[in-house]
Amino acid sequence: MTEERYQLAIGRIREIVTEQTVDGRFRDYFCRTADFVMMIDELRKELSDGSYAGADMDKLKEWNRRLYFDILPEQYETSYGNPAYAVRKLGQEYGALLSFLYAELRGMIAYVFEGKTEYLDILMELFIEIYNQFEEGLPGTGSIRDTIYWYASDYCDVFAADRVKEQLLPEESFAADIIRDNDLTDLRYLYRFGEYISENELKSAEYLNSLSEETIRKMADACTEGYRRGFINTGKDLSKKSVVNVRYALGFERLVKKVFDNFEKMKLLPVVYRASVSVLTKRQHIRIGYCGGNPNPQFDYDHRNDQALFLDKRFAERKLEVLRTTYERYKKEAGQFAGPACIEVFGEKPFVPEVKEEVIRLSEKQEELSLKLDSRQNQLTNEYIPGDERSYTIIAYPVPEIADAYEEIFEEIIKINTLDAKVYEKVQQTLIDELDKGEYVHILGAGNNRTDLKVQLYRLSDPKKETIFENCVADVNIPAGEVFTSPVLEGTNGVLHVSQVYLNEFLYKDLELWFSNGKITDYRCGNFEHELENKEYIRDNILHKHPTLPLGEFAIGTNTTAYAAAKKYNIEDKLPILIAEKMGPHFAVGDTCYSWSEDTRMYNPDGKEIVAKDNSVSRLRTEDVSKAYFHCHTDITIPYEELLSITVVAKDGEETLLLENGRFVLPGTEDLNEPLKNISK
Repeated sequence: MTEERYQLAIGRIREIVTEQTVDGRFRDYFCRTADFVMMIDELRKELSDGSYAGADMDKLKEWNRRLYFDILPEQYETSYGNPAYAVRKLGQEYGALLSFLYAELRGMIAYVFEGKTEYLDILMELFIEIYNQFEEGLPGTGSIRDTIYWYASDYCDVFAADRVKEQLLPEESFAADIIRDNDLTDLRYLYRFGEYISENELKSAEYLNSLSEETIRKMADACTEGYRRGFINTGKDLSKKSVVNVRYALGFERLVKKVFDNFEKMKLLPVVYRASVSVLTKRQHIRIGYCGGNPNPQFDYDHRNDQALFLDKRFAERKLEVLRTTYERYKKEAGQFAGPACIEVFGEKPFVPEVKEEVIRLSEKQEELSLKLDSRQNQLTNEYIPGDERSYTIIAYPVPEIADAYEEIFEEIIKINTLDAKVYEKVQQTLIDELDKGEYVHILGAGNNRTDLKVQLYRLSDPKKETIFENCVADVNIPAGEVFTSPVLEGTNGVLHVSQVYLNEFLYKDLELWFSNGKITDYRCGNFEHELENKEYIRDNILHKHPTLPLGEFAIGTNTTAYAAAKKYNIEDKLPILIAEKMGPHFAVGDTCYSWSEDTRMYNPDGKEIVAKDNSVSRLRTEDVSKAYFHCHTDITIPYEELLSITVVAKDGEETLLLENGRFVLPGTEDLNEPLKNISK
């Protein structure tokens, strides 16, 4: 039946390019979109008869170029995937709707590689249904919106349910089979995922193939041992788990294959799911799961709020019902899910999006509903995969785009990711011992940095047995090099400022956040000419549409080795937050580091219990869990050179300097300054 549906649909679409039945203004759109669908059909035949698998590298590259050509930056100005172009050509009423349709149809690339014929059927039938409406004259936009709404509602049970299964069941892992079953020295394997393959992916794979087996083992061990220690350090039972989710960027398959081996020795099978390509399952423009290169971040950004076309209370309830039913069906498998192991990449050119009037936007009511839906989805996940029973680990490596000295930088990052944790444990304990005496910490910026922030600290009842700060020595959060806490919100006041920072793939210039009693009261940046655009940029991508967020974490980064390397290679603006947060004091807005597991008892290496895991917002979980969590946690780091001082102030007013003019001055921490000696301030 699925194949019969497919043949009927593709047959009808072939006819579209020869017909003259729609208004001339829309003919180019429908013909070009039909051409895209027919290209998918052509690819499907080659995948089926084996000619794609047997193709040489040049043909595979050509296929990849064809599939993504229309949305590449050099073509995007005249692509119907670009809402601005679609509105210009098709008019305000129709442009945004048909641009959405085009963007959703591009998910067919992933589906054809995965052999998901039902998904292809669904999307082709959606296209035909909307085309048919234009054959009867110009349809009302309400009619098109209704079609899109019922597409989302009717097929939520397919897309959302399958997404849960992909996250829980190893046998659903299309990508894991590619990694296991292919000769990874033959780079043609990269083109079997159905992702965009840029020079970053090709050169990354080539470079990893040049590394010794010992180096690959060392890299893999850093990831999997960090994961294992994460369970040990939090007293969680890894033996109860059987599945681990591995997230990574294409090009790192040789490393990932070794990671698989390590996890399987722990009796954990990997699930490797693709970053979602459908508006029904993805979260704005954020890519969660394995992925290739990003052919055009602006395309993703332009379509980040496309769910506005169908998001209402009825749809939200429908999706939640599907998720609950699916989790209930796979309740046993969900209970065996251990959490993600993430291998991230960095080094791409920082992206500053263009803000467009033509894009689809959520209404104020939809924004509120979206936040509630995210909250309820996370509650549901936590019900079946309890936060106090799972863990994670994150590690990051550069891509070739980072600089000409890519191989040198890569070697430096391996070194940073595998630093001796024991060295950091000792010096960080010295910092913690002093911080534990404090009532608050005062952070001041230097020069043009306008930071002036007082962070209130938890009050210890038994300093001999309790501690405020966690001594981070590279378990779940690699590399080593920070001490962190959940600050007391009440009395945390002031301004946080950084001249430039790269957060979640986006560049922020001259970013400022104001805090009163630990919550953001105002914000600004200097990315755009108009202040309202800057506000919207921060609200969308740091506050994630929340009216405010609490200060969920205060930390002091101690990894001066990473800082020195960043300065040496001039890559500060390209480092991921995972490393950047270890290179100065940092402040996370959103949830605490302990969200969903605040009641799990945790201890530092010195045996003291970490007791500052909550704040007055997260404690609301006992009354109304939807008010306790925001499902975001964004770290913002002040680099050492922008730092005048960090001072611990005790209850009696005694002040102790920890850092001054970007250098560690507390006795017992001076060794941290060694990597900084050859750096001019």
